[in-house]
Amino acid sequence: MKFTLSWLKEHLETEATLDQITEALTDLGLEVEEVADPAAKLGAFTLARVLHAEQHPDADRLRVCRVLTDEGEKQIVCGAPNARAGITVVLAKPGDYVPGIDVTLGVGKIRGVESHGMMASERELELSDEHDGIIELPSGEVGQKFTDWLRANAPEKIDPMIHIKITPNRPDALGVHGIARDLAARGLGVLKPVQTVTVEGRFDSPVRVSIEPSLAEKAPFFAGRVLRGVKNGPSPDWLQKRLAAIGLRPINALVDITNFFTFDLNRPLHVFDMAKVSGDLHVRPAAAGEEILALDGKTHALPEGAMVIADANGPESIAGIMGGEHSGCDGDTTEVFLESAYWDPITIAATGRAMKINSDARYRFERGVDPDFTRPGLELATRMILELCGGEASDVVTAGAVPDTARAYRLDPARTASLVGLDIPEATQRATLEALGFRMQGDMAQVPSWRPDVLGEADLVEEIARVASLTRLEGKPLPRPRPGVPKPILTPLQVRERAARRMAAALGYNECVTYSFIDQATAALFGGGAEAVRVENPISSEMTHLRPDLLPGLLAAAARNQSRGFADLALFELGPVFWGGEPGEQALQLSGLLVGATGPRDPFGTRRKVDLYDAKADAEAVLGAIGAPQKAQINRKLDGWWHPGRAGNIALGPNLLATFGEIHPRVLKAMDVKGPAVGFTIRLANAPFPKVKAPTRPALQISDLQAVERDFAFVVDPQVEALALVNAAAGADKALIERVTVFDQFTGLEDGRKSIAITARLQPRDRTLTDADIEAVSRKIIEKVQKATGGTLRG
Repeated sequence: MKFTLSWLKEHLETEATLDQITEALTDLGLEVEEVADPAAKLGAFTLARVLHAEQHPDADRLRVCRVLTDEGEKQIVCGAPNARAGITVVLAKPGDYVPGIDVTLGVGKIRGVESHGMMASERELELSDEHDGIIELPSGEVGQKFTDWLRANAPEKIDPMIHIKITPNRPDALGVHGIARDLAARGLGVLKPVQTVTVEGRFDSPVRVSIEPSLAEKAPFFAGRVLRGVKNGPSPDWLQKRLAAIGLRPINALVDITNFFTFDLNRPLHVFDMAKVSGDLHVRPAAAGEEILALDGKTHALPEGAMVIADANGPESIAGIMGGEHSGCDGDTTEVFLESAYWDPITIAATGRAMKINSDARYRFERGVDPDFTRPGLELATRMILELCGGEASDVVTAGAVPDTARAYRLDPARTASLVGLDIPEATQRATLEALGFRMQGDMAQVPSWRPDVLGEADLVEEIARVASLTRLEGKPLPRPRPGVPKPILTPLQVRERAARRMAAALGYNECVTYSFIDQATAALFGGGAEAVRVENPISSEMTHLRPDLLPGLLAAAARNQSRGFADLALFELGPVFWGGEPGEQALQLSGLLVGATGPRDPFGTRRKVDLYDAKADAEAVLGAIGAPQKAQINRKLDGWWHPGRAGNIALGPNLLATFGEIHPRVLKAMDVKGPAVGFTIRLANAPFPKVKAPTRPALQISDLQAVERDFAFVVDPQVEALALVNAAAGADKALIERVTVFDQFTGLEDGRKSIAITARLQPRDRTLTDADIEAVSRKIIEKVQKATGGTLRG
């Protein structure tokens, strides 16, 4: 939205400066995009008087002038035909920047004669395209600032242009009057009212208007009148300059008047040349195959059903968007039909997008013009046409009715403080709304017809706050209900979730966020895909079921990355998984996935393929971060998507904490992932929560006594798992034995049996162990292993 400062002052009585106005506009939500102030680049130029002018000795078209300036007499060489003694000119001194020629002046020689500056033309100062001679001023004092002279004698030449950015919810600011209303409410002046005087019709309108019944909601109101005996020609100088200042090309008086009201009062209008209109005007849907030559000079195919204004010959205008070339006004126009209508914003927006036509009318109608101003806008435009073009007007003809936009919302002064944090007196709040056009009836605020965006009590608070200025907000700490340490906000599970996410990231995994929906075939690979978790209205065929596990999303991400050349991946995700469609039939899970190798290739051979022990170590690290007990058991009661011999569960009895290992080759093939691929899944809620809910960590239990390690090698049957042997040894003395680990395994003994070697670490707490103590524990370990596995101590 563009307008000039003088245009704004036609609606706002103000003494505010340009800077104050632009600052207030941005603060009010009407963000200033650009300010073009001609005076800013003319500030260096002053007035001077030519005392003497004579022919240049070496050039026929140059004259050597003696010029009186505020710094005394200066010699200037000038090529203008009107350079002569006695005239007052605009002087550019050495060092001044001349915008029209993009040159910073210096003292120079022209054909051997020194020149100390230049006398400027209007084009050189970017005041107009006039360049036949230098500027001659009828008055002015030597040394006077040129900008001061312009303000006193020709203010329109340095009228600043302001360009503001309008958000879609503020159609009222698409007219200069609406912008002035906001500034007046802020206190930068007094809003001048728009005086509407009804023009009495001198004759019956020869044109009738009607609306197709099927378009009653899309075209609620259509009004117009005939004006005859008008004389169309160039519009007055003030109107041409006003339109040109905002980038519009003046066309003729009738068209310029409609453009003026579009920007002045946000009331788009259209004029039809009656000599080119056949019969009455009818708002109807476009038929299939209809076309129109629009005012943009292009022939547009009309979408079937698009609203048009048609006469007996066919469409003459695309309703609310652009008129037709056939019925456009030109210099020969003497009789016109002036149209003012209200169109449904959504319909205009849809038609405009479909036809790819942008116009000032469409821009306003699709955001919502004031429906109550449809008839007053017609009267104001009629009066201006009669004043500028003469003629006489007919009675107004109408079709439909102005839609009822009346609505009111309760003003609760206390909500301003609660919603935006500003303490504003109730009287100020009411005065603000009244200044914006709201009508107060008790505590109810009647919304003006030009504010379609105000749709609730909170919108009233927003209007009050933006006029008061949100820059008044002060940061204030939230009050503490009582002294001391505040109660934790996060739940224990949320704290655990944060710790798990941080540990996974610290281990080098990249976090993924995938959809909670997957296709049925993939869900079936991971034990899901039942009817209970099917989505009723899926957004695609690949998102039909709730996910039973996080690994499908991670594997799909790995497949996409591998197809793009990224082979080595470390991904994790934390989120919900589902086994049913009812509330509570879901759990929080963290899954990690390692694909490819452990690092880049190097000459030292450190690169290797990922294996289940990488997944096990990372799973144990995450479990440790969330506070899971260290003494957990490993079992192989695995789900079908894990490798049956290269995976395991970490559990506390029947309570499953985590699963780690290789992904089943069948799953990798189905999901197009090139192995090796190992992963882990942590069930965050299954690890026991601390019984004592304290904000601090438990005390670190550490012993300063010497630990003792003893090695044992047992010969067992080939089907005996090392896990069974480790668990048996660890259970021999749970208080003294800190951990048991396998450090060797040998197969191929003569009887087909195998040897498993373990290390048991004994950590005393209260006294140093004696040989007898160590021997006693060793015997317990041997007995436990023999009883659990049938193995014997290897000799």
